[in-house]
Amino acid sequence: MGILDLEKQFSFYGAYHHNPINIAIHMLLVWPIFFTALLILYFTPSFFNLPQIELSIFEIHCFLILNFGFLIAIIYSLFYIALEVKSGSLAALLCMTAWILSSFLAQVLGFSLTWKVVLITQIVCWIGQFIGHGVFEKRAPALLDNLVQAFIMAPFFVLLEAMQKFLNYEPYPGFQAKVEALIDAEINDWKEKKQLLIS
Repeated sequence: MGILDLEKQFSFYGAYHHNPINIAIHMLLVWPIFFTALLILYFTPSFFNLPQIELSIFEIHCFLILNFGFLIAIIYSLFYIALEVKSGSLAALLCMTAWILSSFLAQVLGFSLTWKVVLITQIVCWIGQFIGHGVFEKRAPALLDNLVQAFIMAPFFVLLEAMQKFLNYEPYPGFQAKVEALIDAEINDWKEKKQLLIS
């Protein structure tokens, strides 16, 4: 599967996220996981002693540090744009906004409170997703079959799914129909394999 083949990547994701309740759970919980990852990464050191960027909002002075949090936000942003320019650009904007806002919040909270917020949020969000898969989807998460899907593509795919559902957005005409056909084939294949294991 080509990593930049949007149809195949999105249909693989869709085969693991077909139940409406599981989809809703992921739409609510995936971006907080990304945000809180950036939140804790604020405390990683700056690369090569690069200068910090100072921003002031509501008299809170924040230094945006060009560190691992920034690097992750940039990598995700560029990857999403490479997958699909329009929705990928929106996802990239959300990634960079998340980096800026997480930097402000991390500076306000300080490390001793930030790591607790991150830990609780991550635990709640991951448990919610596993419940979505176990109770509603009745299928193990893609995490077990494709780590790239679980950690890199999930924020983009929940955004693309929301854009399709609420705005009728398609990267190009016929995309949704092609993806649905691939999802149905993937689910049927999975059901056949599951049935073979049972019998």
